[in-house]
Amino acid sequence: MRRPQKPGRLRQMLTRRAIVLAGMQAGVIGTLGWQMRRISVEQNQSFRLLAEENRVNIRLIPPVRGLVFDRLGKPLAYNEPNYKIEMVREQADDPEAVLRRLATIVPITDEDIALALEEMRKRRGFVPVTVAQDLDWEHIAAVSANAPALPGISPELGHYRIYPQADDFAHIMGFVGPVSDYDLSRTDDDDPLLLIPRFQIGKNGIEKQIEKPLRGKAGVKRIEVNSIGRVMRVLGREESKAGVNVQLTIDHRLQKYALERLGDDSASAVVMDVRNGDLLTIASAPSFDPNKFVRGISVADFKELNENKYKPMLNKAITGTYPPGSTFKMVTALAALKGGFMTPNEKVRCNGYIELYNRRFHCWRRGGHGRMGLHDSLKQSCDVYYYEVAQKVGIENISAMAKQLGLGVKHDLELPAVREGSAPTKAWKKARKDAEWVIGDTLNASIGQGFVLSSPMQLAVMAARLGTGTQISPRLVNAIDNRPQPVKGREPLDIDPDHIEAVQKAMFAVVNERGGTAAGSAIKRKDWKMAGKTGTSQVRFITKEERARGVIRNEDLPWERRDHALFVAYAPADNPRFAISVVVEHGGGGSKAAAPIARDIMQKALELGEDNGYRALPTDVRAGRPIKDDKA
Repeated sequence: MRRPQKPGRLRQMLTRRAIVLAGMQAGVIGTLGWQMRRISVEQNQSFRLLAEENRVNIRLIPPVRGLVFDRLGKPLAYNEPNYKIEMVREQADDPEAVLRRLATIVPITDEDIALALEEMRKRRGFVPVTVAQDLDWEHIAAVSANAPALPGISPELGHYRIYPQADDFAHIMGFVGPVSDYDLSRTDDDDPLLLIPRFQIGKNGIEKQIEKPLRGKAGVKRIEVNSIGRVMRVLGREESKAGVNVQLTIDHRLQKYALERLGDDSASAVVMDVRNGDLLTIASAPSFDPNKFVRGISVADFKELNENKYKPMLNKAITGTYPPGSTFKMVTALAALKGGFMTPNEKVRCNGYIELYNRRFHCWRRGGHGRMGLHDSLKQSCDVYYYEVAQKVGIENISAMAKQLGLGVKHDLELPAVREGSAPTKAWKKARKDAEWVIGDTLNASIGQGFVLSSPMQLAVMAARLGTGTQISPRLVNAIDNRPQPVKGREPLDIDPDHIEAVQKAMFAVVNERGGTAAGSAIKRKDWKMAGKTGTSQVRFITKEERARGVIRNEDLPWERRDHALFVAYAPADNPRFAISVVVEHGGGGSKAAAPIARDIMQKALELGEDNGYRALPTDVRAGRPIKDDKA
């Protein structure tokens, strides 16, 4: 049996327990107090910031894209206001329900809603997604009036790109379009603007090549939202910086005329001011309307463009490369003169062909031209003369001269896909074809066939350099934000001026003397004489059997098997102002198909010449407002 404790000891035990419990309570209270102090004092700043972040959102303000003008201030690309509706996913509890309510106010379809939800799923929650655009003011007012029922929804003002010259400048301007996952995968550009759904960037042409300066810089807007995401007020705003304004060297009047003159052909024309390299025309036909791409081209329209055998989306003036044919003969002639392999008066007999290593190389004139010097060989475009000369000169000298005249080199232009062409050498063939160079390759190259390829742009540069004797280079951008861009290449060519003069006289004879291959395309005004050279580049092999029974005429062949027609020129011959090249794909002979077109375009350039000087941008253009399109 347990003996009962004494009263004094019991009181002592109760006192100790009370002290322990009191101590524990004091400890708990102290800990709570310390935590409360830490939260309220020490972590106050961080919690305050978190609360602020929940209440304040940061939004980017897209900049207005820079404007583009021709040399006379004609707008080639500008922007039109566009009322649109944006939605921020994280500010709407149920984005689809909000969009359904929005659909009762503005015209958006189930497809639009599905697209918007898909874009929101792909983006971070705070990124605004465009859910409707091209709205009128009444719709914007209705959305604003119903804002309490539309959390996360906000009306915004955007801009659409407009190309008022449409087809005339499609290959130069290119177009803009919404940035895609493919675009993002191919760029290291970390501009946050690219993460905005449907933000438009340059996809082709000038729009692509000068993308960043034209795009401008984003602004920032700090907005306060309530607990359901409704925008309460704007707390701060840093305005965006508009993109630069660009003035091109192109003359819209000559560009329009050139495209009209090229007509329905698959063709291109380049006109260059030989004094400074300004490109006045880069025409490629057929063309297309870039405005269709801005808002999303239809499948049917794209299919029609993509399947057109004339390839309307290809800028043939800078991307198309062709055997230059007889327009290359000036290169071979100058290489021979420079190397001392011949003199201008040295004669070669043309019997219609030469035989070399059991292979026959034909002149275009079956019966031959007889005895030919430099002058007549260019005037009548004798092939045999250049076969004979090329064997002495060699391909290395021919290639070096071609590059000096602007062929086989990539010119620095603010356009994508500028092609280099080819001015082949022995090493070039070894590297590209894994084969040794043979003498037949040199003979073919001497008349612009074989491995020689040139773009119409390069041919225009060659004509400009032959006309001036300088290393002038093409220039497409005249000024950026009124800052003039430099002119390059006024230094003399490394060619004896007497040799250039001999070639110039022969080119004059081509157009202006009886028997010249372009005599039918002379400009009639005495002070506007043109010097030029025809070219016809063969695109198919002619067999012995065909030669024996007679070569089939171009008109009797399918279009894609006909020869290319070319012509290069400069004018006025005695004091050159403009150089031109025209290439008509599968057009047949250069004298019939290309020279008449070049003559008409050159005459138009000379007519406009008095008014082709630079002008300062009009005041309203500098202010960012395009002048009206007068359809000139």
